[in-house]
Amino acid sequence: MSLTNCRRMEAVLSVAFVLCFFITSGVHGDSLTVLQSPDFVSFQKGDWPISGEKIPDLVALTMGFSVQEDLAWPGLKAGPLFQRPRANVLVVVRGVDSLDMPNSVASYPLENPVPFTLDSVAETVHSLFAEDTPVVLQLAPSEERLYMLGKANAVFEDLPVTLQQIRARLSQDGSVLASLPLNSLSRNAEADLLFLSEVQVLHDITALLQRHKHLAKDHSPDLYSLELSGLEELSRVYGQDSPQYRDATAILATVLQKFGEDVYGLYGNSTVVEVVTVKTFQAPLTRKSRSILESKQISNPGSPYNLAYKYNFQYAVIFNIVLWLMIALALAVIVTSYNLWNMDPGYDSIIYRMTNQKIRMD
Repeated sequence: MSLTNCRRMEAVLSVAFVLCFFITSGVHGDSLTVLQSPDFVSFQKGDWPISGEKIPDLVALTMGFSVQEDLAWPGLKAGPLFQRPRANVLVVVRGVDSLDMPNSVASYPLENPVPFTLDSVAETVHSLFAEDTPVVLQLAPSEERLYMLGKANAVFEDLPVTLQQIRARLSQDGSVLASLPLNSLSRNAEADLLFLSEVQVLHDITALLQRHKHLAKDHSPDLYSLELSGLEELSRVYGQDSPQYRDATAILATVLQKFGEDVYGLYGNSTVVEVVTVKTFQAPLTRKSRSILESKQISNPGSPYNLAYKYNFQYAVIFNIVLWLMIALALAVIVTSYNLWNMDPGYDSIIYRMTNQKIRMD
């Protein structure tokens, strides 16, 4: 074979490799899957990508809350104004780009998978329904990170959080080890126990909700945010082509499907359940700058870091009340002053009338 033919063959192979790369990267990628949603929260089926940083805004909109910036995304259709779901459950799965869950409402590709939290949504729920003490639960078992608010403090206080507590729970009666087909997974390996502990947490959450069904009948919406990284650890230890990783992926897809159905039924078919699958989180691209005109004065004396005052969600309501009350008082003063100025003392009011027109002289 001549040198020219060899170069042509290399060019053809390189082009084919690039095409295969783009095709496979377009098919496989991070995704957002809606497992359950009520009829009044309408998700449109389509291949519309959504950015990872917009997930908190999407959760807020599904719960009927307003966001600072409009979400220009056609996947979520505007619903009725006076209906909101009773709960929203968001599960973030790290270490896998997609899970095989056929019984889902819709699935969308995820762009720019940067780390995000639902702290803003949790603060909105707590501020708007502070008297009803709604359930706010944010949990990451691998990082032993737990945030509870409202009625969750009383209901989920016995939920195992640390890895030591969860592993102790796996050895007790009623654990998932007795019902799951472990196959290649081991009960003694650290990475396998991390994955199984996260499955156990999902099981315990539904069990506690079964025991406290009154949580789903109040008027305040509840918020659940769970982050699972057991698959990521299995991928790091065994590799993605290992039987442990494949068995764990199949188990998690089945468990999440059942978890979504159970929570959806417990809240009277009025729950939005989303699953975000992320291979790896990307570091957000930010540019830090410092102004030469930065003031040294601290706007918030209680904070040594020159932070602004904490925003109050009742600010708009208080502002409107004060504004319109001042306008009403100003109009009342103007009308009263005009009537007094044009009043005829001898005809309009008895205040200025004299019972005797002549002054008596003693």
